[in-house]
Amino acid sequence: MPLWTEWWVWMSGALVLATLEVLIPGYIFLGFALGAAMMGVLILVGVSASGFAITLVIFAVLSLISYVIMRKVFGLRTGQVKICDTDIND
Repeated sequence: MPLWTEWWVWMSGALVLATLEVLIPGYIFLGFALGAAMMGVLILVGVSASGFAITLVIFAVLSLISYVIMRKVFGLRTGQVKICDTDIND
């Protein structure tokens, strides 16, 4: 059985990516970490892909979905721009 079909490999990858997100913040690795965690849960439940390429496509789609959801939740807020009318040296 190939290693990429094991659920714990995906969960370990999710943990590594989440750790990278803590060290290098910016919501870059968090989408991939959530995608890997969801892929690990899918494999644990019993959903299996027929090949490595299909597994990577499912992982990519799950990561994209989690990134889009995070962008909606944590995205840029409107109306929070501070405009300065005077110079601090005046």
